[in-house]
Amino acid sequence: MAAKNVSPAHQPLAERLRPKTLAQVIGQQHLLGEGMPLRIAFESGQPHSCILWGPPGTGKTTIARLMADAFDAQFITISAVLGGVKDIREAVEQAQMAQGTALEQATGAGGRRTIVFVDEVHRFNKSQQDAFLPHVESGLFTFIGATTENPSFEVNSALLSRAAVYVLQSLGEEDLRQIVQRAQSINAVPAIEKTAEDRLLAYADGDARRMLNTLETLAVAATTEGLDHITDAWLLRVLGERMRRYDKGGEQFYDTISALHKSVRGSDPDASLYWFMRMLDGGADPRYMARRLIRVAAEDIGLADPRALRLALDAADVYERLGSPEGELALAQCVIYLAMAPKSNAVYVAFNEAKALIAKEGTRPVPLHLRNAPTKLMKDLDYGKDYRYAHDEAGGFAAGESYFPQGMEPLALYRPVERGLEIKIGERLRQLRELNLRQK
Repeated sequence: MAAKNVSPAHQPLAERLRPKTLAQVIGQQHLLGEGMPLRIAFESGQPHSCILWGPPGTGKTTIARLMADAFDAQFITISAVLGGVKDIREAVEQAQMAQGTALEQATGAGGRRTIVFVDEVHRFNKSQQDAFLPHVESGLFTFIGATTENPSFEVNSALLSRAAVYVLQSLGEEDLRQIVQRAQSINAVPAIEKTAEDRLLAYADGDARRMLNTLETLAVAATTEGLDHITDAWLLRVLGERMRRYDKGGEQFYDTISALHKSVRGSDPDASLYWFMRMLDGGADPRYMARRLIRVAAEDIGLADPRALRLALDAADVYERLGSPEGELALAQCVIYLAMAPKSNAVYVAFNEAKALIAKEGTRPVPLHLRNAPTKLMKDLDYGKDYRYAHDEAGGFAAGESYFPQGMEPLALYRPVERGLEIKIGERLRQLRELNLRQK
């Protein structure tokens, strides 16, 4: 439930800098800008139930509080991590008290609105989420849920159907820089040199709360040491491995992901798992890791084992459903599978060769026999004339037919390797190319 008031001097920096008005909110202009959905909701005068979905530190709690202020509503908070049905019952009782009796509402003595804000709503089970439904439907209170997980998977469909979903985005670098400036404007932190500030922004990774908590740690340490500004070297010394490991845009990050990629390509499951866990331990976003594994499946395994790409996509989906740390196990399973799969970059090589060829050759016209002829005029112009329908040919293959532009010699861009499924693909391709040669 809502915490007791704390003296501003003793509040965390994140709380002291929390926006008091909509105009003070940094970021989320796709929702809060002029004419945007949440802005319209604020200006309507009528609160509505909603789900705020986005990464940590993007303003979900702030927006919920501002909505309560805008509608002069009682604001009740419940943490789905720590709370349960008992907290829901207490919220219902408080909302009923705020609403007042029918007589009080009629005379203007009661009838105050209530907004119930549930943080990490995806942590509530089905029965706990269902407990909100009758009260949302009756209008006893407006429900606002905050979640870092996809509500399509984590929020009951019944509750989801009664709430608008607003997707919040990670804060950009300039957004975070504005927050640093605000902290400095109230003398909460000393001056920060550019290199140190850039490192801090990279470490924050779009999370304002993480950045403000780190700033607060730096401010205390700087005051203790009597410093009037923060340098990059001092910042690294104070925060140690926490920031060295999470050098998101730096050399170590890319060196480590390179080691993972090359270990998978080299078919070493143990080294692959080691580097994968190093990335997670260093603070890498598992979603980034999932995207990288999908790329590895397409680039280094390809048609030698087409199941690898499907497994990588499935692992990414599992992570979206479960989050951390449970979903990371599916990614680890994918890492080991990719490392042990037969390898082929034949598709990757063919793709790049075709891309280079198109850039060099320009746009050659499509041969008439390969063109579509949906109208009489096109047929009169010989579109589609003499096209050989492969299904009607012996073996389902039109031997000797050319599918390249006129005047271009057929090219062997795709060259399967002698590993995995590509062994069979290569055998089939050789047979087809021999049939073509016999027709010449």
